[in-house]
Amino acid sequence: MVEPHVTLNPDSLGPVEEKLRGPLQDQLSSAMKAASDRVSDDYHGEPVEEVADELLDETKAGLHRDIAAGFVPDQRELRRVAEAIVHDQ
Repeated sequence: MVEPHVTLNPDSLGPVEEKLRGPLQDQLSSAMKAASDRVSDDYHGEPVEEVADELLDETKAGLHRDIAAGFVPDQRELRRVAEAIVHDQ
């Protein structure tokens, strides 16, 4: 099973976000893990690009709307998780 982990770039964070970086990374990672579990459970042969879109949508659905609005994951990492879901099936 996929174990995604979100790491925030400290260079792109403001002072408030930097203070909350650890808990925010934990929350984002937890939401992405739950999303990857749901997407994996519902996987029925979709292409990697579609799985990546579903993964992002499901991750954002598991977050507070303000956090979800600002969450822009690294597309390479999102694709890596999607590829793992596709190849694990």
